[in-house]
Amino acid sequence: MHFKRSQRPISVWRPIETDTFLLGAPHYPEHVDESYLERDAERMAAAGFNVTRMAEFAWHIMEPREGQYDFSLFDRAIEVLGKHGISTMLCTPTATPPRWLTYHYPEVLRVDVNGRPASHGSRQHADTCSPVYRMHSRRITRAMAEHFASNPNVVGWQTDNELNTSTSLSYSEATRREFQIFLEQKYGQIEALNHAWGGDFWAGAYQNFDQVVLPFDMAPVSNSPGHVLDYHRFLAWATARFQSDQIEILRAVNPDWFIFHNIGKMVDIDFRGPFTRELDFMGYDFYPLLHDEMQRLGGPGLLQAQQLDTARGHSGNFIVPEQMSGMGSQPPFSTLTPEPGEMRRMAFSSVSRGADGLMFFRWRPAHFGAEIYWMGLLDHDDHPRRRYEEAMQFATEIKSIKQDLLGSHVRMDVGIAGGDFDNQEVHPTYPMGLPSPHEDALVLYAHCYRKGIAAGFIHPEDDLTPIKVFYVPHWLIWKDEWTGRVEEWVRSGGTLVLSARTGSRNADNHVIRDPAPGKSLSDLAGVTVEEFGRLAPINGDGLFPHTRDYGLNGRKSPAPTESSTRKYTLLFGNTEYTAANMYERLRLLDGAEAVGTWSNRFLESEPAISVRSIGKGRVFYIGTYLTDQLAEAFEAQILRPAGVTPLIQDLPEGVEVSVRENETNRLLFVLNTSAEERIIRSIPDGKVLVSDLRGEGSTVLPGYGCHVVALQA
Repeated sequence: MHFKRSQRPISVWRPIETDTFLLGAPHYPEHVDESYLERDAERMAAAGFNVTRMAEFAWHIMEPREGQYDFSLFDRAIEVLGKHGISTMLCTPTATPPRWLTYHYPEVLRVDVNGRPASHGSRQHADTCSPVYRMHSRRITRAMAEHFASNPNVVGWQTDNELNTSTSLSYSEATRREFQIFLEQKYGQIEALNHAWGGDFWAGAYQNFDQVVLPFDMAPVSNSPGHVLDYHRFLAWATARFQSDQIEILRAVNPDWFIFHNIGKMVDIDFRGPFTRELDFMGYDFYPLLHDEMQRLGGPGLLQAQQLDTARGHSGNFIVPEQMSGMGSQPPFSTLTPEPGEMRRMAFSSVSRGADGLMFFRWRPAHFGAEIYWMGLLDHDDHPRRRYEEAMQFATEIKSIKQDLLGSHVRMDVGIAGGDFDNQEVHPTYPMGLPSPHEDALVLYAHCYRKGIAAGFIHPEDDLTPIKVFYVPHWLIWKDEWTGRVEEWVRSGGTLVLSARTGSRNADNHVIRDPAPGKSLSDLAGVTVEEFGRLAPINGDGLFPHTRDYGLNGRKSPAPTESSTRKYTLLFGNTEYTAANMYERLRLLDGAEAVGTWSNRFLESEPAISVRSIGKGRVFYIGTYLTDQLAEAFEAQILRPAGVTPLIQDLPEGVEVSVRENETNRLLFVLNTSAEERIIRSIPDGKVLVSDLRGEGSTVLPGYGCHVVALQA
């Protein structure tokens, strides 16, 4: 098992530099009698696994009393697994501190917005901003690292567990003080903070940093957007600092270990900052049926694809330390159960979207605690059945394609701007019921997914050369240093698409004083925004307009009547479309021309969509938000002329397609996310590596069927 610490910068194109596809399941030897250890190891080896993960919730076992350590259970488990060829990834156990710690040091507990301290018995109840908790975190990390330093079966580490997933917020006294220190280091002088936060509005100014408070939302009304944005910047900084404490110790004790973190929710983490740069690679935990039920995006296939592609846009290829294998449950909820073949399909979807390792969660379900019906590969009676057999099949198949797979990245023809912390966080500071940038991006992404167009998320600091179209979905903050490199890409033949409100605020979350989209983008696109205004979304109203269920917090409005909405329309490609969410009144500058016009009300005949040719490429500006219908026109009028075509023509509903490639290999994945068979008529020829195709001409892909073919590079 060889991992090379990558010297390449964070990028969507960065694979994990390894010769091993990590495959296994998280394991909890503390949940069963030790007599299970030997047969667990035998079954893992028989399934084709090469790694397991353990100890993320076992601090109380390894340090039953402060300063007294006992690692013997994990010593024995690691040794037995190692004899059967199973390596171990250990976890720092800081998501669940032992009771003696929270009892003797109650100041480490997280405090909610109502002033209520968290209670013992849950998880992530300790405040990662707390200096006291950071001290104890460093202590258990060092004790574990030094104990396992020379164990050849321990190959890597996971920091904590799903940081910020239960909550990222804390309103403790320790958090307030750490926030003040963070702000003083950032601004230096209180006058600079007052300027950044707009202190002259509602008497929000401070006389010194000790007076600064935490932003309690709706107490009684909204806070300054600059205050809220800096609070979330602080939470991301504090999260990275908490992890850095652990990484520094692990690297010093054994520099040969690889280190990663397993993201659950992508909350208050700056993936382009030290949090990711200090790791060897990222891990993302995925439960497609759970997330689909929570967000109802349009099916588990689309939901899983967009989450994986979003994750890859943060830092490149990743591993999946937890992939759904059975029903997932906690006391308030229970997910649907993957049907036969679906678990394997979901695993191949992860691989096709950039996973260079995967672990099925979990090895077996617990018999006690808050997840007794979170099912694993084995059942409660310790019997391996269809889920275990499916994992075994996947292991055999992934081994057969490993050499062609590793070292490759996921192809993208359409890049959607993503992975920027400020643009993720600036929208919820002043949402106005509008879709977030990511929610708007999902309209285009979902269209491309269903059509089989290679699309994903990319940061403007990444190499744009491999993509043909770059869509910027209402990024309120645009850094001028991005403009030059984007313009160079356009001049070489790229197609840039800017959308309404892009570049309209600065880094302090102030509305800019120049016309949007700001001088550098106005010069590039050849437009300025003279006026803007709200529009009702499709099936929404003007005050509480956001009714599409993408998980945005806020009140849902009743369905509007025709007389209750102001309908604005635009012509694009000789077809009239209803605009949604926002209109912008554009003034065209030299070199720009209108390719879409407003077609009613006071804007009639004025430009709604512009284009400017630069070198071999073009820059479009769209003065509204995307809708499903407008996305169809987007494909016809922008994508196709830019040379973007589907990976497979006439892709049936429920079938997804993607490509992983490098200089020597191209792997095409065709995966049926539905339970019904589908007819695939246009799969390119190549060396078939994995295939469930059957029927006349081998065109029938059964429900949850998978087909992987090596194409000519």
